[in-house]
Amino acid sequence: MEKHTTQPRGVPSSPRAELQERSGTVAHLNGLRTLRHRSLTTITLGLAVAATAPAAAADGCLVLLCLAAPSWRNVAQCVDPVRQVLRDLARGRPFPSCAMAGSGNNATHQWSQAPGYCPPQYTRSTEGVNGPIYSCDFSGAVEVNVGGALWARTWWNPSGESVTEFSAAAKARLGSWDSRFDDDYAAWLPLPVDPCATC
Repeated sequence: MEKHTTQPRGVPSSPRAELQERSGTVAHLNGLRTLRHRSLTTITLGLAVAATAPAAAADGCLVLLCLAAPSWRNVAQCVDPVRQVLRDLARGRPFPSCAMAGSGNNATHQWSQAPGYCPPQYTRSTEGVNGPIYSCDFSGAVEVNVGGALWARTWWNPSGESVTEFSAAAKARLGSWDSRFDDDYAAWLPLPVDPCATC
């Protein structure tokens, strides 16, 4: 009777078998290294592409509608896109366009310049060597036109603060709106002088 001896697992039966097993293991390890290197390269390239890809542009049509609303802060779908556009403007990017807006319906951005292009209640003045130096609480304004006429002007600054100045036509059509601009203007106006103060 022939005796069969079984080699324990992992123990080669001959020097040749040992050499084949080792070379197989080395080849396997080299394959894993190559795979790991390729995976790391792919991940690195993916991260590099993601890091250089531009952020998704805001939907110009949505932002146009939001800025024409009585108060964009009270419309949940408006908050993130409007804030994104204001951040983009602060970085010097242009206001997004809306091809579907129709004739006379658009929005444009303009940088503020006190005292000429800044509401008086947000204009600050300090004395300089050669006269007053003016500054504006807001960096710029987005003007929304509806039907070819000014509808609203949203003043903004990089900190995210904004206030909207609605036209008389917009107020008549809206019925109610965020009145902060008007309230700030009323508070800024000098108090009327009582003519009978000395009577």
